[in-house]
Amino acid sequence: MDVELRHLRSLAGVVDAGTFTDAGIELGVSQTAVSRNVAALESILGVRLLRRTTRSVSLTPAGEKVLRHARRALAVVSDLRQEALAGVCTLRIGYAWSALGKHTPEFQRRWAAALPHHELRLTRTNTPTAGLFEGTSDLVILRRVPETRSLELVLIGVEKRYCAMSVDDPLATKRTVTLAQVAAAPLAIDHRTGSTQLDLWADGEQPRHSIPTNDVDDWLTVISSGKARGVTAESTAHQYRRQGLTYRAVRDATPVPVYAAWVKTDPPAMLQDILTLLAGLYR
Repeated sequence: MDVELRHLRSLAGVVDAGTFTDAGIELGVSQTAVSRNVAALESILGVRLLRRTTRSVSLTPAGEKVLRHARRALAVVSDLRQEALAGVCTLRIGYAWSALGKHTPEFQRRWAAALPHHELRLTRTNTPTAGLFEGTSDLVILRRVPETRSLELVLIGVEKRYCAMSVDDPLATKRTVTLAQVAAAPLAIDHRTGSTQLDLWADGEQPRHSIPTNDVDDWLTVISSGKARGVTAESTAHQYRRQGLTYRAVRDATPVPVYAAWVKTDPPAMLQDILTLLAGLYR
């Protein structure tokens, strides 16, 4: 038996929905069909993909690898259908927190003029490689370099750092702030993909307390509640405006590098044209 798309869709559906029953609802098939498809995939590959308990379903290490390939295969099939209908190629640019901040609309405009036969799709994926290893991106924007040697990176620009805080925060009355002032309150940090970690401060000058968050939405919620402050790239300040939250530039913080990245063995089409467009935004 060969691997079929229904097998891959069922695996991804279970992971996304959390249960076989909910996956069946999302996919429009029965829970039994989903279970049968996942079991068939495990049989074909000869490995266990999911750990099943009465309360939860989780991926095995082998399942994590297979899921990345499954998502890529499903994305390719989806793009193939759209490209066949529209007559254009699709290139997916991923990001973990923010795309290109204030430059995003201009980038989209320049893309349409320079690459009219290549559809641009911007996708947010909160993983260290912003969707590259998950198969959902062809090229990504990174503000934090992941611990892997399989990526090719090109610096396209830098961004100032901003402190995010509640509008009731004492620092909200200031035009700019310092790292020492920011460190006087707990710091919200996304340890997986956030552009700012505790090593931004010198030893002995770091915030005493930190609050871990899971993604940019979680980070924004914690900060707007007044429980913590956060430090992030300028693009976040432009892309995410929320009631009860404000941003102030951190005048003594090192800037955030902005990279374009792709898998070394699988560079995207029109790579040099894309890099030229990206670098031109930060000049």
